[in-house]
Amino acid sequence: MARKAGLGFVLEAPTWRANPDWAAKMGYTREALAAVNREGIDLMAELRLAFETHETPMVISGNIGPRGDGYVAAAEMSPEEAAEYHDDQVAVFADSDADMVAAFTMTNINEALGVVMAAQRHRMPVAISFTLETDGRLPSGHSLQEAIETVDAATGKGPAYYMINCAHPTHFEGTLARGGEWTDRIRGIRANASKRSHAELDSAPDLDAGNPEELGGQYRDLLRAFPQMRVLGGCCGTDHRHVAHITASCTGGTAVAA
Repeated sequence: MARKAGLGFVLEAPTWRANPDWAAKMGYTREALAAVNREGIDLMAELRLAFETHETPMVISGNIGPRGDGYVAAAEMSPEEAAEYHDDQVAVFADSDADMVAAFTMTNINEALGVVMAAQRHRMPVAISFTLETDGRLPSGHSLQEAIETVDAATGKGPAYYMINCAHPTHFEGTLARGGEWTDRIRGIRANASKRSHAELDSAPDLDAGNPEELGGQYRDLLRAFPQMRVLGGCCGTDHRHVAHITASCTGGTAVAA
């Protein structure tokens, strides 16, 4: 799809859960975990070699997930603890073909801060993507504005940009509509297909795919209101249909399934 539309593409490594606590559940040693992270980046490098063109440049991103649940703000670490927890994974990415690191489904400010601190330690560009609830706030209860401004203030605007993930556009469009300089720092959206809350999704017996065509139109409206957004994709419940409609709606083309 990206090649047909002449768009760039971010190759997110399949490493969202490749951190110590989750790896321990599977019996991975520290060395085996590092190998898995390296293999994830190597796979992205193979894909870039096979598919990158001049019109479709590709960036390799080392994907980092939260220590806990991506929907729930559990016991928070201090920023320093979070930096130490995520340091090994960032270090592997820094010593690989990864161009950047990206932390997704961040539920609280401290962990996001820690990831940025670790990325700065290893001189890696970093993007931070926050999970939002139906009220447009982080699971920790903080506002998106407070989260962005706090991380920026503590790290000298360390993140290259911020993103929103794991929420439907109807959950956060009102938050963004209030505006402010902080919204200029948001450069990407990876929305859920469903309008359900995280609690509803967790207990649902089905996968709610929502309305792909409607979601594409909502992305178009967001892009018109916030033209600085450059990274568009999908999160829970989305598939190639949603991405096709997002691509078509935001480029003025026609949705074509992969």
